[in-house]
Amino acid sequence: MTPSSRITADDMRQIAFTLVDRHGARAIGYADEAVGEMEALGDDGRADAWRALRSVMEDALAGRLERGGMVTLH
Repeated sequence: MTPSSRITADDMRQIAFTLVDRHGARAIGYADEAVGEMEALGDDGRADAWRALRSVMEDALAGRLERGGMVTLH
């Protein structure tokens, strides 16, 4: 059984912008650290969640994602 998440795409955007606002580009490094720690623990689900959040943070930093409006997942 694959666990489901109640976190929405909008939640991910809000979390990403919060981390980017507080830490700037360093937020990417923090996400990388979290991925490594989760992988070391064998927690692939949480590692994947951090990878997804990292991707959203990259989009926010690059200006490809706005704070408001619709979020499209691919």
